[in-house]
Formats: sequence, C-alpha cells, structure tokens
Amino acid sequence: MRYITPYSLLPTPYSRLPAPYSLLPAPCSLLPKIKMRESDKVRSSQQGKARLRQAYKDAGLTQKTLAEQARVSEETVKRLLGTRRDCPNGVERWAVRNICKVLNLKPTDIVDKKDWYPQQQLPPEFEQFIQDKTQLFCGREFVFKAIEDFFSNTAHGYFTIIGDAGMGKSAIAAKYVLENPDAICFFNSRAEGMNRPELFLRKIRQQLTTRYQLPDAQDADLSALLAKVREKLSAGERLVIVVDALDEVDQEGAGNLLYLPTMLPDRVYFILTRRPYNQNEKRLQLSPATPSQELDLRENYQQSHRDVKEYIWQLLNHPDYKPGLSKWINQQRALSNQEFVEQIAGKSENNFMYLRWVLPAIADGFYNDKPLNELPVGLQGYYENHWQLMGMTTKPLPREKIKIVYVMCILRSAASRQVIAKYSDEEELTVQEVLDGWAEFLQKQESYRPPRYRFYHESFRDFLYRQEIVEAAGVNLSDISAEIADNMTEGLDL
Repeated sequence: MRYITPYSLLPTPYSRLPAPYSLLPAPCSLLPKIKMRESDKVRSSQQGKARLRQAYKDAGLTQKTLAEQARVSEETVKRLLGTRRDCPNGVERWAVRNICKVLNLKPTDIVDKKDWYPQQQLPPEFEQFIQDKTQLFCGREFVFKAIEDFFSNTAHGYFTIIGDAGMGKSAIAAKYVLENPDAICFFNSRAEGMNRPELFLRKIRQQLTTRYQLPDAQDADLSALLAKVREKLSAGERLVIVVDALDEVDQEGAGNLLYLPTMLPDRVYFILTRRPYNQNEKRLQLSPATPSQELDLRENYQQSHRDVKEYIWQLLNHPDYKPGLSKWINQQRALSNQEFVEQIAGKSENNFMYLRWVLPAIADGFYNDKPLNELPVGLQGYYENHWQLMGMTTKPLPREKIKIVYVMCILRSAASRQVIAKYSDEEELTVQEVLDGWAEFLQKQESYRPPRYRFYHESFRDFLYRQEIVEAAGVNLSDISAEIADNMTEGLDL
C-alpha cells in the first residue's frame, strides 16, 4: 500500500538549515535518520552524470556554487556526479528537481526515465484496469501523434478524444498512461462508483502530492494544486493529467464536469475521453486563452480501419486464439486469412469492443454452426445476437434468468452470486448459470471473497436499457429497483 509522507516530516534541505549549519558539509552519516521508501530516492545514470558535469560547467558554475543556487548540499551534487561512494541509496527527488531548475535540465536528463517514473506509482485502483485495457493493444499511432502535436504547439490546454462506445477510448487513455508514467490519471467508472467530483479531486491530489511532494495541499482545490505543481516543474517538464470517460461523471448542478479549471498554468495539459455529446452536455467551458482540441475517432475511418485489421491479425497469430480461429476459417468455403480479416473488419464497424468479444467467441467454438455471412454486424448487433443465442427471446420467456441479468444491471456495483440471488429472489444455482452464460460480458473481481461480478462495459448496460429490449424481455425496471431498495433498507451489505 502506498502512503504519503507529510511534508512536515520530510528531511529539511541541508542548505535551508539556519546558519551556521548551512555552511557545513552534509555527509550521509549526519543526515536525518528518516525512513524513506526506495522510490523517494533516485540515482543518476552514467549518461546523466556526464550530462550534469557538462551542464554546470557550461553554466559557469562550480559544484559549490551549483549547490548554493540549488539550495542543496555540495555532497548531494557529488553523489549525483558519482564522486561519493558512501551514500549508495541515491539522492532525494526534490534535490534533483532543484538542481535541474538551476541548469535548465529535465530530471530525466540526469536520472533514467524508468527510475524517475517507476511504474508502481500508478494508483492501485487503476492498475488492473490499465493492464486489462492494454493487454492486446495495437495501433492508434495517429491519436498519439495528434496529442504530441498539440502539446508541441500549445503552452497548455485540453485535448479531448471522442468516440462511440467500444471504439477504444479507454484503451488509448490506458496506453498513454502506461507509456508515459509521468502522467497523472483518473478513470471514471459508473459501475464502480468511481465517478464523483470529490473522489476525482481526492485521487488527483494524492497523486500530485506524492509525485511532487507538495506542501499544504490537503485542502487545495484543483487550480491551486496545478499552480503548486507548475512551480515544481523543471525545464522541459510538463504535467499531463489523463481523465477517461467524462460522460460517466455523476455530478449535479452547473459548472464544468469534475470542476475542471477554465484556465491552466503553462506546461499543464489534460487528455480527456468521452462519448459524443450535445452542446448542452459538454460542460467544459474554457477561457479563450486556454487552447483545446478534439479528435473524433468516427471521423478518422481509414486510420481506425487500419488499426482494426492490425488487431485482427494480432489475434490470428496469438497462441491463445490462433488454433480456434484457424479451425473456424478452414471450415468456411475457400476463405483465406486475408479475406477473414477484411470481412471481420467490415462487420466490426471499427469497433474494438466488437472484436474483443467476437474473435474469442469464434476461437472458442461459439459460432461453429454459423457461416461468415451470419456473424453479427456491429457492437449492437453482437449484443442482440448473443441475447437471442442465450435464449432470452424464446417462448415462454426465461423470466428468472432475464430478471437476474437486469438485477445485475440495476445494482451497478459489483456484487457476489449470493447478493444477486438475494435481490433477484432466485436460487444461487440459477444465478451461477447466468454468470456462466454471460461470462464474456462480466468482470470477475476475485480479490473479494466470495468473488463479485459486474458488467465489463457500460455499452452492454445501455443495450439492456433500450426500450424495445426492455419491452421484449417483459421486465419492469421500476419494480426491480423498488425490490433492491427494499433489500438495502434491511442492511444487506453489498
């Protein structure tokens, strides 16, 4: 578990001590004996040592004058240069930042990037999500190039990625965070209740405070936090905050979603993702001085289509899927791998969620009795097809199983089999049959005992709420909601 060291407990920079102590050297043996995590200290790389030595000489400084201007001890400079051997654990991050400010360097000019931004700094609540979303990630280079171009051409601002459900917005956000560990992130999730402004601010504040060791930040709002970080940024450094699924935010009243600032300090950027919106749903009013840009994935058909085909080829050659996919392709009449890729790419309508479900289903034999022309088209088509194949439209309707699915839909939070059985008033065995039948749509959270389940993607919940689906299923959502509310009043713990 990560923790935040209160600023009052951080070791005082040696040169900030009152005279005459600031005039004395500060060997490691005399530094305060405060326990710190390994990640709180860093070591210079071999290239970094040479870069640092050249930089202070080019600036006309000595090791002593560099230490004075950076407000660190001369011994700290020597440790970064590798001339001191009695402090093997490295140098505090604040000291590296101070030195970089004086020399107009980035911390990663001195410290290797993977050491300066250790991957474990990712918020633990988002780590599994990021891993899931990036496991088979490929392509989308045109998106990342557009982001970098925006950063290069503006001093600060908002970059928004827009796309329909399943087009890969969250995967792009997760991939950016994975490839840029200096980024701060927040992934909204309506299903997890991770979508309120106060929670967003708390999680962002925790990350910023830990990353930049911000003083007096416990009650600061987002604008104040960003201003504090701006003062900490070294030359060439920028702060990027990635916020996924802005459309899932639950926020009453007026104002920007998540109360995002209308103005940003220089070198502070936001990457946002959201579904298409009407103007009255935008809720992101910015100052005319704040640059913004939108990239709509729907308007980049050719680039997305190329990425979709790359994704299909990746699964065709993946050891977990290749045998099943090859077997199904060989069963089709004169169908080559190339033709399979082209046909499935067309049916996908450039939707990665469709591919994520359909391709494994083919590999698992779910469509063994269906030829290529009978495979579903598009994400909604896939939902409808699966709904029928699971017998949800047969006569008489399987009302027990339908009710279980809708109970899970209305619960929103992940719930165990026992809780689902309680709310649906059905046997646990029937609940388990539904969980098994809809496994590909569910995320199983095994960190809980017993395990909990929730729908993997909001788009399936949207499908269940479609009026014609609700009517055909013969359910009354108000009645189910009322039953759940009654059970909650009995103190049942989800």
